[in-house]
Amino acid sequence: MTTALTIAPILAAPAPAGTPLDDARAQLTEAAQFLGLSDGLHRLLATPRREVTVSIPLRRDDGSQDLFIGHRVQHNFSRGPAKGGIRYAPNVDLDEVRALAMWMTWKCALLDVPYGGAKGGVRIDPRNYSANELERVTRRFTSEILPVIGPEQDIPAPDIGTDEKTMAWMMDTYSVARGHTVLGVVTGKPIALGGSLGRATSTSRGVVDVALAALASRGLPIASSTTAAVQGFGKVGRGAARFLADAGLTVTAVSDQYGGLVSTGGIDIPALERHVDLTGSVVGFEGADPLDGAELLELDVDLLVPAAVEGVLTAENAPCVQAKVVVEGANGPTTPEADSIMRENDILVVPDILANAGGVVVSYFEWVQANQAYWWTEAEVEARLKERMIGAWEQVSRYAGSKGLTLRTAATALAVERVAEAHTLRGLYP
Repeated sequence: MTTALTIAPILAAPAPAGTPLDDARAQLTEAAQFLGLSDGLHRLLATPRREVTVSIPLRRDDGSQDLFIGHRVQHNFSRGPAKGGIRYAPNVDLDEVRALAMWMTWKCALLDVPYGGAKGGVRIDPRNYSANELERVTRRFTSEILPVIGPEQDIPAPDIGTDEKTMAWMMDTYSVARGHTVLGVVTGKPIALGGSLGRATSTSRGVVDVALAALASRGLPIASSTTAAVQGFGKVGRGAARFLADAGLTVTAVSDQYGGLVSTGGIDIPALERHVDLTGSVVGFEGADPLDGAELLELDVDLLVPAAVEGVLTAENAPCVQAKVVVEGANGPTTPEADSIMRENDILVVPDILANAGGVVVSYFEWVQANQAYWWTEAEVEARLKERMIGAWEQVSRYAGSKGLTLRTAATALAVERVAEAHTLRGLYP
């Protein structure tokens, strides 16, 4: 286990340009300069409070052995315990996890959720392993990071490649070690194990709540004449496409990691969901024409929702983006260079720390319910989520307008200011 307590070594070795960590630090620097933060406070906010890297041996079903590397990064504790997802993906590395943990800190502060940011991940392609093997990986990873997680320390949640089953295994492993059931150690659990109604679709609902508000701010009607494209058809994109269609918009294009679809008359999202449940991909759906996934980002639509992975909108393709509004369903889909280009082209970009915060908001609701052993109805959860998301949108919009900032800079500045204030009020120990 490695614990980062000093800041100079990390800042002396920045991530290569263009990585998610480089983008996260650039966003923080812009906000820190706008706020006039001291160099010392800026450096402290740029540096994780704790980092844990562990090896995870696996006995495979055929008796052979494999080994994986896992990380848990806790970026900040000033406003409360750390909070963030666990990602299983073949490209997980420490710098990516550091960036995601930092974004979680700003996301929690912006939505006034009493957490700091964290993130975790295991470098594994879950598609290549059985459910039993993934359970063993999860339980071993949980046991390795067990000293630094807990309902009052750090509360994991699902992310790419993980789901409610993963969280059930984590909760059980932690509870066995503690000698009693601890429902609040993770969020995103199955309903039968203390999960919250509305949690599974919370990120998607939050994205759509903000997207509809952003479209209205640009004078675009919430009607079939307004078109949308959604990149990614997983945890976030699938629900976002469904809720956009339910709201009356015409979803003309979707994509996943295998390919894309386009139909100028609109895609039948419920039918597409049935197709994906049967085949595992949007590819081959007969109700639309095939589309290269990268081309989706450049379609002539009113709303673009990148809801897949980081770094998909770049200096190369940003000049070709035709959407009037971009709402970031994924974490870090837009590079700083692309941000500048789209700003010059008068494209409204709603940043990830606002747009996709619905997941952490309802994770907070789940944590509250678990700690109180009192459960809310789905209608209560969704109403409280919408109130938080629209309230944050209005606050960021007003701040951006009054200060002459982009929504991203305004959102980051508001969040950083809150974290900096909490840190200053608490003071330094010793």
